[in-house]
Amino acid sequence: MMGVAWPPRGSLQRRLALALTGGVMALWLLATVAAGLLLRREIDEVFDSALQEVVQRVLPLAYTEILAREADAGSDPQRIASVGAHREYITYIVRDASGRRLLQSHDADLAQFPPNPAHGFSDGPSSRLYTEIAVSGTIVVTAAERPGHRQKAVRDATKVLAWPLILLLPLGIAGTWVLVAVTLRPVVAFRHEIEARGSGHLAPVSVSHLPSEIAPVAEAVNALMARVRRALDAERSFTANSAHELRTPVAAALAQAQRLRAELPEGAARARTVEIESALKRLARLSEKLLQLARAEGASLIGEAPEDLVPALRLVLDDLAAEGAVTVTLPPAGRFVSTLDLDAFAILARNLIENALKHGDASQPVRVALTDDGRFSVVSPGPVLEPVMLAAMTQRFVRGTTMAEGAGLGLSIVQAIAQGVGGEIAFVSPATGQAGGLEVVVRLPAATLKAG
Repeated sequence: MMGVAWPPRGSLQRRLALALTGGVMALWLLATVAAGLLLRREIDEVFDSALQEVVQRVLPLAYTEILAREADAGSDPQRIASVGAHREYITYIVRDASGRRLLQSHDADLAQFPPNPAHGFSDGPSSRLYTEIAVSGTIVVTAAERPGHRQKAVRDATKVLAWPLILLLPLGIAGTWVLVAVTLRPVVAFRHEIEARGSGHLAPVSVSHLPSEIAPVAEAVNALMARVRRALDAERSFTANSAHELRTPVAAALAQAQRLRAELPEGAARARTVEIESALKRLARLSEKLLQLARAEGASLIGEAPEDLVPALRLVLDDLAAEGAVTVTLPPAGRFVSTLDLDAFAILARNLIENALKHGDASQPVRVALTDDGRFSVVSPGPVLEPVMLAAMTQRFVRGTTMAEGAGLGLSIVQAIAQGVGGEIAFVSPATGQAGGLEVVVRLPAATLKAG
């Protein structure tokens, strides 16, 4: 209606529009019924008065005509001639005491007049009657209303009141919908503000333009987000501090374990030293991933100025060259300028490529592509993954069925960086144009590099 999208079935806008329109229409109907009843009473009074007026005006005329015709007592009743062709809505008949017709209107229907009417108003078989008995009962004048005349008048008047309701119903619904939409605009904006909030954006929502009924809800939401923000800040601070504090003692313990392994001869003691070294390396990697996660979730991910991300990508690829084969596709211009911080992009790219090298099919190369529109994709060769596994990819410390080493935080870090800059991350299996494999696609924010 009116070229606008109708709101969902359970929306407040739909409920208010239908309720207000229905209420107005119901009141209009009640008013129409009440007006019809009042109009019926008024019409009855007017029509009864008209009947009485016709009889009282005919009575003197009938008396004069009858006196003039007394000598000719056997003549037929006189029918008053019509001045012009017309339809009479009130007819009359004049009779004597014996019921003999003396005078009648030209359009009188004898079937409407009972033989012995009582004085005053009465209802005939199909019409309303009024009778006057004069001259000591020798003259009886009866007027009758045409059957259905006053009922038709009431129906026509009621239709005049009801037709606007039918015509205005669609306009009323549309107008009410628009009015409700305009009135609820601050509430819709409030909803959009809440939808925009997340773990990386917990700023208070604005309550300046909200109605008084919704403002307390907004204040409660702001209070809740403040508590969530404090809890997340405490968690991130603990994670970053713990990981940072672990780096030095873990590095020292790892160095001691490596030195001890070199000094011990072959045997059970040296084998246990190797296990200790492996455990310390895993702990070092875990602390490094925790620091990256804290960086992705807590620090600003937007650089001070737009920069080319291709050099950072090349450094990451050079660092991982020994891990496995990688094919790279870069933009035709050989660069991609973004507002994303270089360190944040390096962390994102390293985690994606490292994850693909560790968990993909080692017999096939990992494909890395960066396009002009900011589409950064990493394709890991391997089998097709189930939708349930794809949905759990970004869960922390979830590693699936792989036997490769890892902390289960790489994709969580990637997701945190993508969300922190307003980007998107998607998992596709099988990869685009292939029979299998996993493709991870991240949308990066593009920018223009200023000259000079």
